[in-house]
Amino acid sequence: MSSESFFSHIAQSAEKAFPFVERSGIEVLHVAKGECHLRMPLEGNKNHINIMYAGALFTLAEFPGGVVYLTCFDITKMYPILKGLDINFYRPATTDIEVRASLSNEEIERINAATLTEGKCDFDWQVELVNPEGEVVAVADCRYQMRKR
Repeated sequence: MSSESFFSHIAQSAEKAFPFVERSGIEVLHVAKGECHLRMPLEGNKNHINIMYAGALFTLAEFPGGVVYLTCFDITKMYPILKGLDINFYRPATTDIEVRASLSNEEIERINAATLTEGKCDFDWQVELVNPEGEVVAVADCRYQMRKR
Protein backbone atom coordinates (compact mmCIF):
# COMPACT_ATOMS: atom_id res chain seq x y z
CA MET A 1 0.00 0.00 0.00
CA SER A 2 1.42 3.40 -0.94
CA SER A 3 1.82 6.01 1.79
CA GLU A 4 -0.83 8.16 0.07
CA SER A 5 -3.42 5.38 0.17
CA PHE A 6 -2.35 4.46 3.72
CA PHE A 7 -3.06 7.99 4.97
CA SER A 8 -6.26 8.15 2.92
CA HIS A 9 -7.40 4.94 4.64
CA ILE A 10 -6.59 6.46 8.06
CA ALA A 11 -8.61 9.57 7.22
CA GLN A 12 -11.64 7.52 6.14
CA SER A 13 -11.36 5.19 9.14
CA ALA A 14 -10.93 8.04 11.64
CA GLU A 15 -14.15 9.73 10.55
CA LYS A 16 -16.02 6.52 11.38
CA ALA A 17 -13.93 5.32 14.34
CA PHE A 18 -16.59 5.89 16.99
CA PRO A 19 -20.34 6.43 16.56
CA PHE A 20 -20.16 9.67 18.57
CA VAL A 21 -17.41 11.09 16.36
CA GLU A 22 -19.26 10.03 13.22
CA ARG A 23 -22.48 11.70 14.44
CA SER A 24 -20.57 14.91 15.19
CA GLY A 25 -19.48 15.16 11.56
CA ILE A 26 -15.75 15.58 12.18
CA GLU A 27 -13.96 15.68 8.85
CA VAL A 28 -10.30 14.77 8.36
CA LEU A 29 -8.87 17.49 6.10
CA HIS A 30 -5.27 16.28 6.14
CA VAL A 31 -3.35 13.40 7.63
CA ALA A 32 0.33 12.49 7.35
CA LYS A 33 2.92 10.87 9.57
CA GLY A 34 2.62 12.50 12.98
CA GLU A 35 0.05 15.11 11.96
CA CYS A 36 -3.59 15.78 11.28
CA HIS A 37 -5.95 18.66 10.47
CA LEU A 38 -9.63 18.22 11.38
CA ARG A 39 -12.84 20.22 11.08
CA MET A 40 -16.07 19.97 13.06
CA PRO A 41 -19.20 21.52 11.57
CA LEU A 42 -21.29 23.90 13.64
CA GLU A 43 -24.45 22.31 12.24
CA GLY A 44 -25.51 19.44 14.45
CA ASN A 45 -23.19 20.54 17.28
CA LYS A 46 -24.99 23.64 18.60
CA ASN A 47 -26.03 24.23 22.18
CA HIS A 48 -29.03 26.08 23.65
CA ILE A 49 -27.63 29.51 22.69
CA ASN A 50 -26.82 28.53 19.09
CA ILE A 51 -23.02 28.28 19.41
CA MET A 52 -20.90 25.13 19.31
CA TYR A 53 -21.50 22.93 22.33
CA ALA A 54 -18.52 22.82 24.74
CA GLY A 55 -18.54 18.99 24.65
CA ALA A 56 -18.18 19.10 20.87
CA LEU A 57 -15.16 21.39 21.20
CA PHE A 58 -13.68 19.04 23.80
CA THR A 59 -14.13 16.13 21.37
CA LEU A 60 -12.46 18.09 18.57
CA ALA A 61 -9.51 18.86 20.87
CA GLU A 62 -9.12 15.24 22.04
CA PHE A 63 -9.73 13.29 18.84
CA PRO A 64 -6.41 14.20 17.10
CA GLY A 65 -4.63 12.00 19.66
CA GLY A 66 -6.15 8.92 18.09
CA VAL A 67 -5.69 10.07 14.50
CA VAL A 68 -2.01 10.93 14.98
CA TYR A 69 -1.50 7.62 16.82
CA LEU A 70 -2.66 5.72 13.74
CA THR A 71 -0.14 7.53 11.53
CA CYS A 72 3.05 6.69 13.38
CA PHE A 73 2.72 3.97 16.02
CA ASP A 74 2.39 0.19 15.76
CA ILE A 75 -1.17 -0.54 16.87
CA THR A 76 -0.26 -4.17 17.56
CA LYS A 77 2.34 -3.10 20.15
CA MET A 78 0.90 -0.02 21.86
CA TYR A 79 -2.16 2.13 22.40
CA PRO A 80 -2.81 5.65 23.74
CA ILE A 81 -5.04 6.75 26.59
CA LEU A 82 -6.07 10.27 27.52
CA LYS A 83 -4.84 11.13 31.01
CA GLY A 84 -6.24 14.64 31.09
CA LEU A 85 -7.38 17.55 29.01
CA ASP A 86 -7.73 21.14 30.17
CA ILE A 87 -9.57 23.46 27.83
CA ASN A 88 -9.90 27.23 27.98
CA PHE A 89 -12.59 28.95 25.93
CA TYR A 90 -11.80 32.41 24.55
CA ARG A 91 -14.69 33.29 22.25
CA PRO A 92 -17.97 31.74 21.16
CA ALA A 93 -17.65 29.20 18.34
CA THR A 94 -20.29 30.43 15.88
CA THR A 95 -18.91 28.66 12.79
CA ASP A 96 -17.24 25.37 11.84
CA ILE A 97 -14.06 24.91 13.91
CA GLU A 98 -10.70 23.39 12.92
CA VAL A 99 -7.77 21.91 14.81
CA ARG A 100 -4.25 20.89 13.80
CA ALA A 101 -2.05 18.56 15.82
CA SER A 102 1.40 17.13 15.28
CA LEU A 103 4.26 15.22 16.85
CA SER A 104 7.84 15.69 15.69
CA ASN A 105 9.85 12.71 14.47
CA GLU A 106 12.01 13.03 17.60
CA GLU A 107 8.96 12.88 19.87
CA ILE A 108 7.57 9.89 17.95
CA GLU A 109 10.90 8.07 18.40
CA ARG A 110 11.02 8.97 22.11
CA ILE A 111 7.47 7.70 22.71
CA ASN A 112 8.13 4.49 20.76
CA ALA A 113 11.38 3.71 22.55
CA ALA A 114 10.11 4.50 26.05
CA THR A 115 6.87 2.58 25.56
CA LEU A 116 8.60 -0.53 24.29
CA THR A 117 11.29 -0.52 27.00
CA GLU A 118 9.36 0.85 30.01
CA GLY A 119 5.82 -0.25 29.15
CA LYS A 120 4.40 3.26 29.01
CA CYS A 121 5.29 6.83 28.09
CA ASP A 122 3.63 10.15 28.90
CA PHE A 123 3.42 12.87 26.29
CA ASP A 124 1.66 16.22 26.08
CA TRP A 125 0.65 18.66 23.40
CA GLN A 126 -1.38 21.79 23.06
CA VAL A 127 -3.94 22.40 20.34
CA GLU A 128 -5.73 25.53 19.25
CA LEU A 129 -9.31 25.36 18.03
CA VAL A 130 -9.78 28.05 15.40
CA ASN A 131 -12.59 29.52 13.31
CA PRO A 132 -12.29 30.07 9.52
CA GLU A 133 -10.80 33.53 10.13
CA GLY A 134 -7.99 31.95 12.15
CA GLU A 135 -9.25 33.33 15.46
CA VAL A 136 -8.60 31.06 18.43
CA VAL A 137 -11.85 30.05 20.11
CA ALA A 138 -10.28 27.62 22.58
CA VAL A 139 -6.92 26.14 23.59
CA ALA A 140 -6.55 22.65 25.03
CA ASP A 141 -3.63 21.14 26.92
CA CYS A 142 -3.80 17.40 26.24
CA ARG A 143 -2.01 14.80 28.36
CA TYR A 144 -1.70 11.30 26.95
CA GLN A 145 0.03 8.09 27.89
CA MET A 146 1.13 5.46 25.40
CA ARG A 147 0.93 1.94 26.83
CA LYS A 148 2.51 -1.28 25.64
CA ARG A 149 0.09 -4.09 24.75
